[in-house]
Amino acid sequence: MRIINIGSGNLVNADRLIAVVSPDSAPIKRIIQESREKGTLIDATYGRKTGSVMITDSDHVILSYLSAERLAQRIPGGEQALTEADGIE
Repeated sequence: MRIINIGSGNLVNADRLIAVVSPDSAPIKRIIQESREKGTLIDATYGRKTGSVMITDSDHVILSYLSAERLAQRIPGGEQALTEADGIE
């Protein structure tokens, strides 16, 4: 089990994450709203602006004030995946 800090001392099991995405697109905003209505939204922003949205394999949606790029750096192996996705060597 790999645990990552998503801000303000909140921890998430990285093995359960499916995606870490930016909250800016309309489809992600719909996912957040649907999750709120179903009761599967976990808001860990502490009143700050949402920087990233994490989607888990249990269909929970977790909001963090840290950006998706910053969280990727905290996930073991995430930096390598981030640079490969951006085409940076």
